[in-house]
Amino acid sequence: MSEPIVCAAAVGSPAQAEDGEKAVGASVGAVSSPSVDHTTAAAVAPAENPELPVVSERDLRFMALAQAAAEEGRAAGEVPVGAVLVRGDEVIATGFNHPIGAHDPSAHAEMVALRAAAQSLENYRLPGCELYVTLEPCLMCAGAIMHARISRVVFGARDPKTGACGSVVDAFANPQLNHHTTVSGGVLEAECSAALRSFFAERRLASREARAAARGEAAEGNEPAPTTRL
Repeated sequence: MSEPIVCAAAVGSPAQAEDGEKAVGASVGAVSSPSVDHTTAAAVAPAENPELPVVSERDLRFMALAQAAAEEGRAAGEVPVGAVLVRGDEVIATGFNHPIGAHDPSAHAEMVALRAAAQSLENYRLPGCELYVTLEPCLMCAGAIMHARISRVVFGARDPKTGACGSVVDAFANPQLNHHTTVSGGVLEAECSAALRSFFAERRLASREARAAARGEAAEGNEPAPTTRL
């Protein structure tokens, strides 16, 4: 089993983070998809809210690991998205989103995990593997997932701006493709969505404070020196 991927990432600026918010679509919405299956084996519906999607203990466990990877991204100043690739009950690789620090537009959490898993298994095909990710994959990641022959994708928050599992497009529902991946969405959705919203709220606050400080310094520099001690 490979060690979790630790990506060297530089802290992004508030402006970069706001651009990331536009790209990621942190404001999540309830979007249904014909290819998204909310049921899993040995699933149990929460007793306090039977309307919530049923989720297996296994899916919860691996999504929690993806959330931990997302927090590594947050600590590095990146949009907190994490991914874990598993085969059976073995974690093959993990990754977190770090396009800013890596100067790499393809450095999404899913891509990092796929690359690490392929290196670990010495195979560009990953049949029988499942990918857990805290945010709905985009088109780029969906394409890589299909090329890697991932058997199942489990995601947390939905992405109404770039999601390729039904929120914007449904890449996995096309019957003409030569590989079909099962998709389960909405696992720990509230928690994954809250992590993204809090990240961007913090970034917006930091950006406003920085602008206010800059305005205050400029105003202070223009004021005449006091002639008396007040």
